[in-house]
Amino acid sequence: MSDGPYLFDVGVTALAHAGTPVSGRALSYVRRAIDGEIDAVVPYASLVGAHHVLTTVYGFSSEDASALMGRFMDAKRIHWYEKMPEGTVRSGFERAGAVNVNGWDGFYAQVAGEEGAETILTIDDDFDRFEDVSADVILTTDEFATLNGYLGY
Repeated sequence: MSDGPYLFDVGVTALAHAGTPVSGRALSYVRRAIDGEIDAVVPYASLVGAHHVLTTVYGFSSEDASALMGRFMDAKRIHWYEKMPEGTVRSGFERAGAVNVNGWDGFYAQVAGEEGAETILTIDDDFDRFEDVSADVILTTDEFATLNGYLGY
């Protein structure tokens, strides 16, 4: 594993905080980012997305999800991406349209490029459609099956 920089996708952040049987790998990346062992880029917008996933997928209360994301925001060794400039959003939409993925994935791919993040940590294989972005899908097929069973899918 390289030292990054890594861009954290919504799914990794949510999974790390969800306490599922397969949260360990995601949590290890988050812990290493918090400790400064890896160079992490985390868009603040992704925390809003992780809050949404925690409440709608993992069944957390809004209060608990807010507290978790608030504590994560306190990590000082993480590079927090604070911006959402028009040009980045437009470029993200262009990227998303070109490879037929959702707008968030296009946005994150664009941010990764602009911020020099070599790899996007994700649970979403859609990032593989971008030729200029390396994606590390952190769960194995068996772990996805375990997660889906845990979620009742």
